[in-house]
Formats: sequence, C-alpha cells, structure tokens
Amino acid sequence: MSSSSYTCIRTVFCFVNVLFWITGCFLVGVGVWLRISYEGYATLLPQYALLSADSLAIFVGLVTILVSFFACCGSWLQSRCLLISYFCLVVLMFMSEFLVGSLAFVYRDNIKHSFTEKLQDGIAHHYNLTQSPNNLVIIWDDIQLTLKCCGVESYMDWYLIDAWPDERWVPDSCCLPADYATGCGKKTTGFYQSGCRESIYKWFKERLLVVGLVGLTVAFVQLFGLISSMLLFCTVKYRRRSRTYKSYQ
Repeated sequence: MSSSSYTCIRTVFCFVNVLFWITGCFLVGVGVWLRISYEGYATLLPQYALLSADSLAIFVGLVTILVSFFACCGSWLQSRCLLISYFCLVVLMFMSEFLVGSLAFVYRDNIKHSFTEKLQDGIAHHYNLTQSPNNLVIIWDDIQLTLKCCGVESYMDWYLIDAWPDERWVPDSCCLPADYATGCGKKTTGFYQSGCRESIYKWFKERLLVVGLVGLTVAFVQLFGLISSMLLFCTVKYRRRSRTYKSYQ
C-alpha cells in the first residue's frame, strides 16, 4: 500500500470516529436530559428502569465514546494494540445489536404481552393517590389526557385497584372533555372506553422506519470501521517491520 493511500485511510478512519465521538457525547446529553425531564415515566415499568430510553441513551453514548477513543488513538498513534481493541469492541457491538434485534423480533408477541401485564400491575398495585408526589399518578394522567384513552386495554383496568379496592372508578383524566370535573371518574359514564396500549404501540410503529434506517446506517459505518481498522492494523504491522515509523503499542 502506498504512503498516500495509507494516509487517506488513516485520515478518513480518524475523521469518522471523531464524528462517532461527537455522536456519543450527544447521546449522553440526550440521555441526561431525558432522565431529568421525564424522570417519572420510569415509574410506569419500574422493573425495566434500566431499559428506559434515558438509560439506553447514556449507555450507548458512553460505549460509543469509548470505542471512538480506541479508534482515534489507534489511528493517530498507529498502535496495533488499540486498533485490535477497537476491532474487538466493534465486533461485540455488532453481534450484540444482531442478537438483540433477532430476539426482539422472535419474541415480539411475548414482549407485548409482558409489557401489557406490567402496565396493568402498576395500575393495580402501585397507583396511590395518598402519596405526594406520586409520579405514577402524574404520568398516567398525562398519557390519558394526551392520547384520549383510559387504562391499558380498557377503562376496566382501573376497577377494584388497590387505590380504591371496593370501587369501580377511573381517574378523572379518563373523563371526556365535555364531562370533565373533579370526581367525574366516579361516575359510570362520560369517560373514554378504549385503552392506551394500542395508541402507544401506534406511536412506536410510526417511528420504527426511522429507527431501522438509523440502525442500517450504523451497521454500515461499523462494517467500514471493521474493514478499515484491519487495513490499518496490517499496514502498521508491515511498516513497523520496515522500521519506517515509530509505533506505540
């Protein structure tokens, strides 16, 4: 490989990973912002708090920063050790993405069922009007007012819950705008009949295309990173033997 070709690959490789580093910092920032701004939404599924959007964004951002650090340092210092570390980390990331995507596709029905059960369990056992502040109460009110729905699968999810064990009530946020008033949820009519689950799923499905395109783009860049890192590694090894440069291991 000529010196100009090597320099070109090295420069492009370093530039792409600088962009990755910036992206990682951006993801960490977004994760922190989500954690601060939408902290209460984790109470909907406390069992899966670590899988919330803010936690995932922070984790992916930190991993991206770490991987980019190995790439940039390995390219700039021409270190075979850092380049092979970068290669191994990207392979692990690629395999993890493929595994998670495959499992999510295969068990999508089970995930949907489990998601529904956990939401219903939160309503039945953790919705408490006597605690102040209660994030779960605030979040469910916000969801039902925004999506114009009631409960998870239907308004009956609110019947006989721990907050009112002997009553067939719904929160006031379930009431239709024309009937909304304090205590309107204690009536037998005048509230939304359909649950919020399908509206939430629809919201996610509308964004799956964007998620898929981003995933394909990331996979392509990762593939380019794997190829270019191996090219750099082999070239560094050859040039080290020829003693034409100083290597950092």
